[in-house]
Amino acid sequence: MKGPCLPALALVLGSLTACRPAGGAPAPIVVVDDAGDTLRLAGPARRIVSLNPATTELLFALGAGDRVVGRTDACDYPAAARAIPSVGGGFPPVLEPVLARRPDLVVLYRMTANEPVAARLRELGVPALRLRTDRLADVARAARTLGTVTRRSRAGDSLAAALLAEVDAARDGTAGADRPGVALLASDQPLIALGAGSFLSELAELAGARNVFTDVAAPSVPTSLEAIAARSPAAVLLVGGIPAGFTRRPEWQVIPAVRAGRILSLTESAFNRPSPRGPAAARDLARRLDALLSRTAAGAIP
Repeated sequence: MKGPCLPALALVLGSLTACRPAGGAPAPIVVVDDAGDTLRLAGPARRIVSLNPATTELLFALGAGDRVVGRTDACDYPAAARAIPSVGGGFPPVLEPVLARRPDLVVLYRMTANEPVAARLRELGVPALRLRTDRLADVARAARTLGTVTRRSRAGDSLAAALLAEVDAARDGTAGADRPGVALLASDQPLIALGAGSFLSELAELAGARNVFTDVAAPSVPTSLEAIAARSPAAVLLVGGIPAGFTRRPEWQVIPAVRAGRILSLTESAFNRPSPRGPAAARDLARRLDALLSRTAAGAIP
């Protein structure tokens, strides 16, 4: 090795040594989750049970999909996730199948129903990371946290920055536009509309539309046909896999958008959960809405 390279080599070795405690072991990983708890991991998580479709998708996007050893029945994206053993549902999960996967980290959606399981996992010495993934900003934050616990911080930071940049670009692109009103329905029996607190409401906004129930701060609200008709949506969007057949019933014809056939069924998983695919889903929704409203304005029923 040539002499001039030695100082540079010493500098690199010195920086690597600075990242380690005195004994030479890797520095522990410390993160604060969305429940406010501090998690300390001796090293990067290697056997992860992800109990949230959004975090399962994020782990694959970060290049850590090979570390996921357990998932929920709903964790269906990407396709490789379906090959991972399922531990059942995740809201709340059953503890025994989770422990059977011998996890060194369990990632849960931050909700009240999951608190007892998280507490029990901690009692058993299994780190439980609770992350909220309700909005795209939450997804960006979760990407950074998951990047830290898997020691893929660069990938997490990059994914988060790219996602937030796309969201900002979408907002800028629709600023000042004439926004068609849409009613987002998650159930017909009982009749449930989505409010401003839902991910779909955010997606509709990024697509250049306006949720006619945006005055409702909650994620969802019971409603009625009369209430929907009074808000006069330009289109009705059906989410969560509910079939469109019920809109053919006579009582639904009180809504002009239904009579005109301005109905979209959003069945793809990108519409059902916040994820890195959110901006692309918003662009797809914008195209579909534009095509729907253009066709029905011309008198054609889709």
